[in-house]
Parts: sequence; structure tokens; C-alpha cells
Amino acid sequence: MKLREPMPELSGATEWLNGEVSRDDLVGNKPTLIHFWSVSCGLCKEAMPNVNEFRDEYKDDLNVIAVHMPRSEKDLDLDQVKEIAAEHDITQPIFVDNKHALTDAFENQYVPAYYVFDAEGNLRHFQAGGGGMKMLRKRVNRVLGKNEK
Repeated sequence: MKLREPMPELSGATEWLNGEVSRDDLVGNKPTLIHFWSVSCGLCKEAMPNVNEFRDEYKDDLNVIAVHMPRSEKDLDLDQVKEIAAEHDITQPIFVDNKHALTDAFENQYVPAYYVFDAEGNLRHFQAGGGGMKMLRKRVNRVLGKNEK
């Protein structure tokens, strides 16, 4: 995806965990952070406490959606996805993308990966990899119109 492109429809999920949301639920409301992760991704698990802290800190200002992107056959096990999600306190809605429908719509190749959309649903920031939470925070604050603390 390129910057300023509109958020794709959130369709094609194998299953939704923690409640289902649509693009219409998100756009026009408030900015959205969509993060891709996988049960087989160590960096994703390391980053999850930061994502959760982020989710909780910005709960009134930001939608947070998780996308489980399987990287191998083993990652398709729904029970394992549920188990890891519970273990890592992923309480936000999780789009389970076993067919890579959303992964392909985003043209995403990475886990973890973070996409920040403004309230109008346009992509404002993308980053991949385990680090960089400071940069993510900076970009989210910019989209929210908040000054740095």
C-alpha cells in the first residue's frame, strides 16, 4: 500500500476473534492502527506488550485491529491463534487471515507490521519490524493532532 491510499475493505476473514468490525465501522470515526502478527513470529510476541499498552493508552482516540497473518501451514491452527492471543492479552478484534485476503489487499509481506490510517481511512504511516514503537507513537500522535509528550 502507498501512503494516502484508502483502507481496504476488511473482508475475507477466516474468522473474527474478539468481535467483528468493518471498514465502515472504522472510517469517519477516529484513526485506526492495524497491526499484522503471526503465532510463529517471535518479534510479534515481543512487541505485543507495547501494542497492548498503546491500545489501552489511546483507547478513546484510536481504533486498534489485529490481523493474524499465517506464515506457514502450522500457523493455520485456529486454536493456537486463540491460545496465543489470550496468552498475550490481545483483546482487540482479530481478523484471522488464513487465506491471506487482507494480507493481499494490503500488499503486506511482514510481521509484525503496523498501518496507521487517519479518521478518513487514508494510510498515513506504515512500518514493519519489532522495534520502532517511538516512531509509531510519533506518527499516531501526528494523526491524532496531539503534540509529543
